[in-house]
Amino acid sequence: MDPRFSPVVTTLPEALRAALTPLLTVAHFPAMLSAPQVEQLKQASGLNDSELAFALLPLAAACAHTEISHFNVGAIARGISGNLYFGANMEFPGTTMQQTIHAEQSAITHAWMRGEKALTDITVNYTPCGHCRQFMNELNSGTGLTIHLPGRQPGTLGQYLPDAFGPRDLAITTLLLDDINHGLQADGDALTQAAIAAANRSHAPYSHAPSGVALEMKDGTILPGSYAENAAYNPSLPPLQAALNLAWLSGYRPDDIQRAILAEKATALLVQWDATVATLKSLNCPAIERVLPA
Repeated sequence: MDPRFSPVVTTLPEALRAALTPLLTVAHFPAMLSAPQVEQLKQASGLNDSELAFALLPLAAACAHTEISHFNVGAIARGISGNLYFGANMEFPGTTMQQTIHAEQSAITHAWMRGEKALTDITVNYTPCGHCRQFMNELNSGTGLTIHLPGRQPGTLGQYLPDAFGPRDLAITTLLLDDINHGLQADGDALTQAAIAAANRSHAPYSHAPSGVALEMKDGTILPGSYAENAAYNPSLPPLQAALNLAWLSGYRPDDIQRAILAEKATALLVQWDATVATLKSLNCPAIERVLPA
């Protein structure tokens, strides 16, 4: 079992601990539970959907990287598939605060990178900040997304973000988690193709500057990250952060990265190159390559 989970598992109810432990002992536990695994845990523990999500929050928070704040936040996103996706806040000393990933962004982007098509609920151990409420408003589930917080009745995003401004106010019809393909094409190896595929599914309706990152780990695993823009601009999540989020949640460390590629248009209005290089440099990772697909 990943050492970050060991202290948390001992605090779980016995029935849940017994059912969950075999799932956590796989190498690089993916920080998600499939719908059948969720049902298995519910039956073994006697917990309902909401109770199980709250019980799992400490495990999600254990995935956090908080070298700046030392304040761990966990989130659990539920997809329409029935899958549960962990999320946690991620910080990057040596670069700017703007590179930080919030827990809600982490869980949402995690679900997106795993192929989830829409979310129904998100459970968080602390109330979402305004940045995260705005980020959630970009989702195709809109203000109907249900938010669960400890000690409170469930509420919708519409209740947490009244009089919301979002993509629908700008006549954007393709929303975050919707299927999209920007049609970028380029030759290359598996890592290059993964970066281009990530760029092709990125959510960039405001700049029309799709971009994607692919990380190759030392064990050969390739992890993608797609760019996610926001109607308020500042809550947008860069593609490198989406890929690093997937890596950290899966138990990888910076020194596990052996190669990285950024794919973006040569003529893009916005470019990710400088910020991507700076963040990887702060992690002492290998130099990144760049491809410019047509």
